[in-house]
Amino acid sequence: MSQSRSHLMSAVLRAIRIHQWTKNLLIFIPLIMAHKVANEEPLLRGSLAFLAFGLFASATYVLNDLIDLERDRKHPKKSARPLASGAVSVGAAWTLAVLLLAGGLAASWFLPRPFLWIVGGYFAASLLYSLRLKKIVLMDVMTLALFYTLRIFAGSVACAVPVSSWLLAYSIFIFFSLALLKRYSELKALTHEEGAFTGRGYRKGDLEPLAQLGTASGYLSVLVLALYVSSDEVTALYSHPRILWLLCPVMLYWISRIWLLAHRGSIPDEPIVFALRDRASYAAGAAAGLIVWTAS
Repeated sequence: MSQSRSHLMSAVLRAIRIHQWTKNLLIFIPLIMAHKVANEEPLLRGSLAFLAFGLFASATYVLNDLIDLERDRKHPKKSARPLASGAVSVGAAWTLAVLLLAGGLAASWFLPRPFLWIVGGYFAASLLYSLRLKKIVLMDVMTLALFYTLRIFAGSVACAVPVSSWLLAYSIFIFFSLALLKRYSELKALTHEEGAFTGRGYRKGDLEPLAQLGTASGYLSVLVLALYVSSDEVTALYSHPRILWLLCPVMLYWISRIWLLAHRGSIPDEPIVFALRDRASYAAGAAAGLIVWTAS
């Protein structure tokens, strides 16, 4: 492969934000919670749903960059994005978006029809977010939290595994906290003290209430987790359910830490990028996995 093709491939991967596909691992959460990961057929359908959701999501990222092209070219950081920098042409971006959508539809065709409605709803909501909702204070973060939760529903439908009301409640609070963290980190990175956050409607003075809302929502997710651990559902699924109480301090530590680091300005504007590079996050995830395995 020539150097020019290598650069183009790298630019395309950045344009579709392949690292964001880690969010789609949420599709497997219903399987994990129901202890059906070892079942071959549901796992295969979950993998296909992972691919389909990733292709649809990447299409929305490309379309969002097309919508924000002029604004991104004036942004100190976003001007380096493939479309804004010219590494990927506008024509190539439109072609890429169409191919991604076609691939997503093809993958979805082999899954239950309700999955196609969910992923289609996600795509439509993503476009609405890019065009309007991201400019409305708090509605933007609520929409981002919804996108995370939709991935769990998509996995439930694709794998034919019911979603627990406990999982739904936990998802609402933890994802709302992470969405607020993203917006807080972006606002924290601003150098000017006055004026609205360009294209968003937030102001520098909103940092404190955003942090309060985000930490409160994160701690509520831990409360839901504690209530779930003491429920009858856990007794039916786990041999040693009391061990799961150890998940609560792990979650309390992780949530408190990321918000403390965000307050210090040590988290980039995309929390998922931080988590993928953060050793403490990996350690917390490993600890949580060990706790669940021991309790099974």
